[in-house]
Amino acid sequence: MNIVIAGGHGKIALRLSRLLAARGDTVLGIVRNPDHAGDVRAAGAGPVVCDLESAAPAEVAGHLTGADAVVFAAGAGPGSGTARKDTVDRAASVLMADAAERAGVRGFVQISAMGAGEPPTPGTSGAAAPGRGDVWDAYIRAKGEAEDDLRRRDALDWLILRPGRLTDDPPTGLVTLAEPPIGHDVVTRDDVAAVIVALLDASDVRRRTLDLLNGPTRIADAVASLRPALGGG
Repeated sequence: MNIVIAGGHGKIALRLSRLLAARGDTVLGIVRNPDHAGDVRAAGAGPVVCDLESAAPAEVAGHLTGADAVVFAAGAGPGSGTARKDTVDRAASVLMADAAERAGVRGFVQISAMGAGEPPTPGTSGAAAPGRGDVWDAYIRAKGEAEDDLRRRDALDWLILRPGRLTDDPPTGLVTLAEPPIGHDVVTRDDVAAVIVALLDASDVRRRTLDLLNGPTRIADAVASLRPALGGG
């Protein structure tokens, strides 16, 4: 397959690039900072320098020509303010979806977040709740609006993946993968990348919103359980 990853220097994106490249897929990683090109190349992907906060859809579409799927793994990241949660986590996702449609790329996997689109929890904003203030609310709102944009697109075979709290622990190969809600817990970044590989292969698992945690089920079995049952004769 030919896969384009938006946010190609992210921790999940680099892991995903390594897995895809190791099995012979062609991978392009879109990055904003040219200094990150070396890391992307070392992971087996071809770096493409393009600022998704300022690029036009036609420019981005040019980078997607011939791709089988786009993986949106971009994010404003820790330390960014509310404005960049909107321009990256929402607007850059919309831009990539517009570009995919222009380029005729149907596959689109969105790495989102648990709780995306939910209203702020009363009493959890402000300094009294570190990590759950205005920036967090802006992040969850941006992710929710990006999801809503995808759900309105008939030209894309989208899939929304919502990992739990991410860790850098070694991969387990065992997950819980199902439509929300499934509770709250952790999932390793390595396991998230492996699940995305399996979902890219499962082209009949699309137009779904899926939560992901570490759990008791082998990744291959968890993905297989989502595939439509074959009709009997």
